[in-house]
Amino acid sequence: MSIESIKLLFEDSLAVKRRLVEGSELFKLAEMGEEAAERILQGGKIMLCGNGGSAADAQHLAAELLVRLRPQNNREGIPALALAQDTSTITACGNDFGYDLLYERMVRALGRNGDILIAITTTGNSPNIVKALDAARDMGIRTFGFLGAGGGDALPLCDRSFIVPSDNTGRVQEAHITAGHALMETIENNLLASGYLSLN
Repeated sequence: MSIESIKLLFEDSLAVKRRLVEGSELFKLAEMGEEAAERILQGGKIMLCGNGGSAADAQHLAAELLVRLRPQNNREGIPALALAQDTSTITACGNDFGYDLLYERMVRALGRNGDILIAITTTGNSPNIVKALDAARDMGIRTFGFLGAGGGDALPLCDRSFIVPSDNTGRVQEAHITAGHALMETIENNLLASGYLSLN
């Protein structure tokens, strides 16, 4: 890949994020952060799921809550769980019941009324994500979507959604992780302000 091609990639990524800054999606992140903090204060937790790079983003963001997000903020852990747990669980479900049921099964086993499920999908059409969202709503779990490409089949199953205005997988994932960090910082800020968390 030439330097010019790399430059165009960066410019495309910046353009997608600029559209987000100029639109209304960032307000949705603030609303998600407020609701997530309220749910945690009431004893809930945050579950996250995705496929491929989005599964890695789910694990990444869960770690930011469980461990530490910002080096200057040494605080208690925030209850979060990435549902792509381990290869044994994933392959057992795929072999015994089918991969499409993986996240639905995890939500039904681990989720509780009052929790939040954050589903991360670049297309919004992954069957295992759609089934997980449907199960969550059936259980009284609030559903947040980090979506792209217009939201797909997942959009109507999301109580709140953040949609990246692109159908390019790379650009959507880049915006998702930036949005994810913004959401995690908002949750942390709200929980610090409430007194739920304290700095060590």
